Amino acid sequence: MTAIEDRPRMLAEEFEHIAAAAEREAVRLEFLGGKLLVKPVSDGDQGEIIRWVTEQCVQQRPDLWLYPGRGLKVEAYRQGHARPGGTLAPDGSFAGQGEWADAGQVLMTVEVTSYDSDTDKRDRQDKPRAYGETGIPVYLLIDRSLGEVVVYSDPEDGVHSHIDRHYFGKRVELPQPVGVTLETEPLKDWTR
Repeated sequence: MTAIEDRPRMLAEEFEHIAAAAEREAVRLEFLGGKLLVKPVSDGDQGEIIRWVTEQCVQQRPDLWLYPGRGLKVEAYRQGHARPGGTLAPDGSFAGQGEWADAGQVLMTVEVTSYDSDTDKRDRQDKPRAYGETGIPVYLLIDRSLGEVVVYSDPEDGVHSHIDRHYFGKRVELPQPVGVTLETEPLKDWTR
């Protein structure tokens, strides 16, 4: 074992305490793969994209709601803690749950990339792994840097078995259980 592997890992309970304090400082923390991740607060364009996805989902699936910034327990043993840009679930799914909710009723998570140096590892590597391990049926990644929508679906054995990429401007059909179609032309307006 290397010295890094020998280091003690943070407990989920320790993370929850630190994350609560960080929220007061306008910093969002996540805990994936036993590592503390810093997530920048959303910029205005990220907020517009989440608003737009919410609008599309509500219009096409009024039985569901896209909860922004909902804390979820993720990964194989629910020791990870992620705060997706949006979490699609049936109305009332998180009633009575604390800041970090069980992901059992989640149908889709949505992330919008940031323009920071950690977005590749966080949004393109760690999040698909964590959401796949959790069994979340669909992970929608809106990748502003690459100008594409990436749809991860059909989790099997802890990984999403299908990954579909679509450039902004294309029609994207989100698979069941989501069943929403996105006309992605507007996404071009919210990228640099």
